[in-house]
Amino acid sequence: MNRYLLPVVLALAACGRAGGEPIGEVDTVFKLIGPDHKIVVDAYDDPKVGGVTCYVSRAKTGGIKGALGLAEDKAEASIACRQTGPITFPGKLEKQEEMFSERISLVFKKLRVVRMVDTKRNALVYLTYSDRVIEGSPQNSVTAVPLPAGTVVPLK
Repeated sequence: MNRYLLPVVLALAACGRAGGEPIGEVDTVFKLIGPDHKIVVDAYDDPKVGGVTCYVSRAKTGGIKGALGLAEDKAEASIACRQTGPITFPGKLEKQEEMFSERISLVFKKLRVVRMVDTKRNALVYLTYSDRVIEGSPQNSVTAVPLPAGTVVPLK
């Protein structure tokens, strides 16, 4: 029975990726069996705002559970979003909406990034946090991208 369960578990672990581009990683704890615990940095281009990229760093659990996709990663994450090209808006934005989410445990926990529009200060604010089905975490990180003078965000 176990030989049939492993492919299913690995397939489930691969589901739900947000499509971040790996930028780099550093090992934090050596594990004799399986990959080391590490901090990974991924880049996510905002799908609704051209020219903005968010860099998210987070802990990634290693060891046997980490290798099999069964580990629950820590809730801590940090975010820095920057203008990486001309700012464009292919469509209208919500005042606040989830930019992306990524599973950080097999079933119950997700890392989320929410984009908020600060019209008064002409900026885009990005918040990262994690949540669980039963209990979330108050740990969060926030960053802002000031928009060029005269740029108006098209809101819904």
